[in-house]
Amino acid sequence: MNLQHIDKAIYRQRSNKIMMALVAALSLSSLAYGAILIALFGQGSVEGIESTGNFHWNLLGVVAGVVSCALGMNHLKQHAFMKEAYYVWRLKQLQNQIYRKLAKIKLAAKQDDTKALSILSFYYQSLRQVYLLDDNTLTLAKLDADISQLNDKLQRLGLSLEGQSLSLEQLKAF
Repeated sequence: MNLQHIDKAIYRQRSNKIMMALVAALSLSSLAYGAILIALFGQGSVEGIESTGNFHWNLLGVVAGVVSCALGMNHLKQHAFMKEAYYVWRLKQLQNQIYRKLAKIKLAAKQDDTKALSILSFYYQSLRQVYLLDDNTLTLAKLDADISQLNDKLQRLGLSLEGQSLSLEQLKAF
């Protein structure tokens, strides 16, 4: 995966619209599926009893709504409107994969392993990009210190890593 420049304003605007549309679609589809299931299979109201016993049909309606929305998002993820949000989503998935192996990667980086240093450089640069896009500035100072420390190490070793791309093959080594 390559790091790409993402316009923060467009990313925020589109991701907010996507989230609102997803919440609305999930709410409406869950209600619709639940109502249809209750109409087809549910119990009618019983006099003197508050519960109709249709909870499981409502729950099944919510599950059907989640599945419908997931299928819809999977179908639409390649649409141009979803470009920025889908890129950030994929980047966060990759960061999670790196994070699960981060202890081994940092240990190898301490031993001057160039693959580990390359992965670490990509990881830090991608974190910085996502933090800035999501306005997550609480840990940005620590991240900048980590980036500076890594750059100093790279300079001492005479290496020049941009950290702009990463393949899953590189990650499989750890």
